[in-house]
Amino acid sequence: MNRARSRPPSNGPTRGRPRSEAVEQAILEGVMNLLEDGVPLGDLSVERIARTAGVGKAAIYRRWSDKEDLFVDVIRAADSAEPELPGTSMRDDLVVLLESLRQRSLVGRLLAILRNAHAQTRSSPKIWAAYHAGVITPRRDLGLAILRRGRENGELRTDVDLELAVEMVVGPLLIRSFAGPDHPDLPDGLAEQIVDTVLHGLRPVNSLSA
Repeated sequence: MNRARSRPPSNGPTRGRPRSEAVEQAILEGVMNLLEDGVPLGDLSVERIARTAGVGKAAIYRRWSDKEDLFVDVIRAADSAEPELPGTSMRDDLVVLLESLRQRSLVGRLLAILRNAHAQTRSSPKIWAAYHAGVITPRRDLGLAILRRGRENGELRTDVDLELAVEMVVGPLLIRSFAGPDHPDLPDGLAEQIVDTVLHGLRPVNSLSA
């Protein structure tokens, strides 16, 4: 029997050798390292990325049609898992959520990706949409879920706008992360300080004296 004819039909054209996961990872790491070193996304060239990753330019062009598509995959590769919540109280869950965001902002490459994604808000809707969908939305939804449980448990006033409340909790940390200096002021205990300050005004009236 002809071995070629015994293969299952292909769903599309096969071009060149199979892609190497190691090469792809090296390229993603190369971009992250350059961003962490302070090179703006707009200044990255395919030549520089290839040189940093130790691959040929053809390896990049085979995988991504342009730098936008490459950076979208960088965002996905750098994103960390959502934190595991203790579930003991609304306050404890919010502190864990905010602390995970604080820790992310202390990692140079993640902060660089955040700032570069924000810088592309107007010039590259594709990049900002990818960052919003892959990073912002999941954690915003997690924060909303925490607040909903808190409202159901009587830990939060029933008239509180949950969308606004999430922004009140996360906003101060985000401002310090990407609107401040290269090394943002994110000291230990900041998550607790922000959560306790916000919740003081959001708790039911009969619990404010507790």
